[in-house]
Amino acid sequence: MSRAATLRDGWLHATGTLTAVRVPPPSRVDRGVAGTAMVLGPLAALPLAAAAALVVAAADLVDLPPLATAYVVLLALALGTRAFHWDGLADTADGLTASYSPARSLEVMRTGPVGPAGVVAVVLVAGLQAAGLMAVVRHDHAWWAVGLLVCASRAALAVACVRGVPPARADGLGATHIGAVPVVGAVATLLVAAVAVAFAGQALGSAVPTLVGLAVMVAAVVALLVRCVRRLGGITGDVLGAAVELSFAVLVLAAATA
Repeated sequence: MSRAATLRDGWLHATGTLTAVRVPPPSRVDRGVAGTAMVLGPLAALPLAAAAALVVAAADLVDLPPLATAYVVLLALALGTRAFHWDGLADTADGLTASYSPARSLEVMRTGPVGPAGVVAVVLVAGLQAAGLMAVVRHDHAWWAVGLLVCASRAALAVACVRGVPPARADGLGATHIGAVPVVGAVATLLVAAVAVAFAGQALGSAVPTLVGLAVMVAAVVALLVRCVRRLGGITGDVLGAAVELSFAVLVLAAATA
């Protein structure tokens, strides 16, 4: 497959998987296409970023309270992803607390209904995101800062799928993607994310807090990966969703201090 075809299929795969935007299916999905899709995650999230920015701008026009604006942004993002990442966060929390047996934990993540740990994880992370957004949307240029942070949070996918990270099982949606991103691809994605968060921070008053937030985001994702590899023997597609939501929470909290 040519490089152009891989990029095209990677873009279609990323957009179709990470958002609710309807696009033609890729001609094929192999390791190369899957890795490219994870690298393109921040760019594939542009429709979500636009929706979040539009919500913030519209809320400012009608003087919607900041907390209400924050929750409408989260609602728009959940609808724009079919709550895909939230499901991954809940399943990951349930799996990590279900049993000391990796096999049992993976079975819970695959088939089990949302349990207490999953509910608590979703409520806490959503609450942290809302708290951070509530402070961010008070700024004059919050609309495009929020959009940039949405895109930057998807850099977590390239970090989580970098070569060397093992899949917890051979099947499932995540198996093709995990370990498929070259180190150079993950670094390039993080550099793009750094530019995005720097512009977002500058719009809010200072780029330093958001850049620090990006570093904390990477550390949080790595900590999640280490925990899952030790506990489950690897990671799954659910862990990728958990990484995205955790990353967005970290970034908006950091932006709240800008």
